Amino acid sequence: MKYLLSGAALIAGFALAVPANAAPGQCSITGFDSFDCDVTVDGGGISFALPDGRTFVFAHIADGEGLGYMIPSDVQPGRSPVELGSFRPVEGEAGCWSGGKEETKFCAAISQ
Repeated sequence: MKYLLSGAALIAGFALAVPANAAPGQCSITGFDSFDCDVTVDGGGISFALPDGRTFVFAHIADGEGLGYMIPSDVQPGRSPVELGSFRPVEGEAGCWSGGKEETKFCAAISQ
């Protein structure tokens, strides 16, 4: 069974999950079809690896708003991630958020 991470669930998950916690799930992001992923939830956001080796990070900053970042697969110590901009929940699509500088959309569903 898959559980979609809605805005409210993300907030609750952030509040309860202080140490990083990974769960198998289903993810999608602009440029990729849906794929199996491990969704890591920590005290302030989620992250998951893309099929090409990059890592997408979503940092929750307020109710219904967060920032997206992309970490290259060949990241070097001391290098900053690529900031994608501000994201908001997609109306009618639980677990999906869109926005950013290039109108990126991502969705995350946890299998349980």
